[in-house]
Amino acid sequence: MAPAASNPFDDHHHHTMSSTTVCVMDASGHLGSTLVWRLVQRGYTVHAALQSHGESKLDSVTFENNKRLKIFHLDPFDYQSIVDALKGCSGLFYTFEPPQDQPDYDSYAAEEEVRAAHNVLEACTRTETIDKVVLTSSVTAVVWRNDRSSNKTTAVTAELDERHWSDVNFCHKFKLWHALSKTLAEKTAWAMAMDRGLNMVSMNVGLMLNPDLSITNPYLKGAAEMYEDGVLATVDVNFVADAHICVYEDVTSFGRYLCFNNIITQSEDAINLARKLTPSTPASLPQSNGQDVKIIQERISNKKLNKLMVGYESISQVS
Repeated sequence: MAPAASNPFDDHHHHTMSSTTVCVMDASGHLGSTLVWRLVQRGYTVHAALQSHGESKLDSVTFENNKRLKIFHLDPFDYQSIVDALKGCSGLFYTFEPPQDQPDYDSYAAEEEVRAAHNVLEACTRTETIDKVVLTSSVTAVVWRNDRSSNKTTAVTAELDERHWSDVNFCHKFKLWHALSKTLAEKTAWAMAMDRGLNMVSMNVGLMLNPDLSITNPYLKGAAEMYEDGVLATVDVNFVADAHICVYEDVTSFGRYLCFNNIITQSEDAINLARKLTPSTPASLPQSNGQDVKIIQERISNKKLNKLMVGYESISQVS
């Protein structure tokens, strides 16, 4: 789907890029700060582009070698601030964080996310040193379709993978703003990447489990339906960071990758997740005839990413 990139390093699929400078944008959140830490530990010089909203998670990260970390202040709607952060970088890890004064996803947030993606990809095409872009998208840009109810009644249910897209009209009708935002922004990015010959890979990430996760997370709109459909995928932020770096470093990576390491298929697991999200209230999820042992059939596959990550060596956290 994405154009192939030339390999200026060696013939190995996974290569060390100790002298490479990359940009992480936005580096403020859990994923961004984790990416920055792991990239620095792998020997990269990192341009950490921080949006000026809320407290940055990067502040709590201790770096052994600060020479490899450069801080930039980012406004995704200020083209020059994007260009400044990208200068001299050979790669970009891009994830969109909504502005602090617009914390909730709605139709306006979708427009903002599309604008930001357009600005960033445009800046990448005008930055001659950029060889590869890894875009963080979401599983919600894959799973919402008009045929979701009919699939459950068929004897053999279709498995969703990176070839599927959420239906924009369906998302709009049911006010699934997170899914709408991610779908439109990712499609915008792909259109630009293919039009301009930019080497891009997208990571369609599951629900990231982090200490700040709560029931108000926009990803969770329709969580009960995702659970029923066998597509409520969750993922550890460290796994997401490793997967991003793996697809960046592997010259064979292409197109989209579904990124998760767990699918909630049992009512007990669903209840445990609900309790984590709303610790102050007892969780009550619908039970199937009182049977706690019911297992939902998984209907989403991350085989493409798992195949790519075989042999990938992670940088483990040092206490």
